Amino acid sequence: MKRIALGIEYNGSQFNGYQLQSAGTRTVQGELEKALSKVADQPVRLTCAGRTDTGVHATGQVVHFDTSVQRELKAWMLGGNTNLPRDISIHWVRQVSDDFSARFSAISRSYRYILFNRKVRSAVFQHNVSWSFEPLDTTMMNAAAQLLIGEHDFSAFRSSQCQARHAVREMQAISVKREGEYVILDIKANAFLHHMVRNIMGTLMVIGRGEQPVLWMHELLQARDRKKAGMTAQAAGLYLINVEYPEEHGLPDSGWLPNIS
Repeated sequence: MKRIALGIEYNGSQFNGYQLQSAGTRTVQGELEKALSKVADQPVRLTCAGRTDTGVHATGQVVHFDTSVQRELKAWMLGGNTNLPRDISIHWVRQVSDDFSARFSAISRSYRYILFNRKVRSAVFQHNVSWSFEPLDTTMMNAAAQLLIGEHDFSAFRSSQCQARHAVREMQAISVKREGEYVILDIKANAFLHHMVRNIMGTLMVIGRGEQPVLWMHELLQARDRKKAGMTAQAAGLYLINVEYPEEHGLPDSGWLPNIS
């Protein structure tokens, strides 16, 4: 039995999230397992680094599966891509040790959120970026974001449907910047709660509009009350861009940064 790891990219706009659901529901996992099962000529079951929601994209998703089938590594990528729809692609393949887990071996996950910030929405990029017509002060947003660095209880930013046992996470890096008419949030943590990135972005937008001061972010962390924070930002602007693993596993950087410049 061999364990195979794959680097995956997908446009999530036409999927009902990553996780496999009932028959007839289009999901990233469902399409991947169907394509790889054709290559293996037997069922393939995947474990992923992070389950993304409906409409969320990935340039750096990582999955693994176990198989007794003898195939060259490139056959999994070439055969998989041949059988995949155009909105999913496999970027790399590696054989890994039996103790590797796409989910549990990860030491960090990184996301990028892209928001189009002008009075008129984009027709061309409507499924690839979110949109706000109200001007946003990215200097204020970035200052507030820095208050999230470190280990905290992020209950104020977890979904009511979140199934995590606790809300403590370590925020390793976060920044907000403007590039022309786009506002970009880059965020890295050891792990994320359900809707955590989108809830943080929605809260930063409140601060960016001048409706709350920078220190409101600290107050929300202390309150640990989701109802007091900002709205959940749209899914369309969110990308899982990288999953980091210990060097011993020998995996490449899992993704690339979606850019708008």
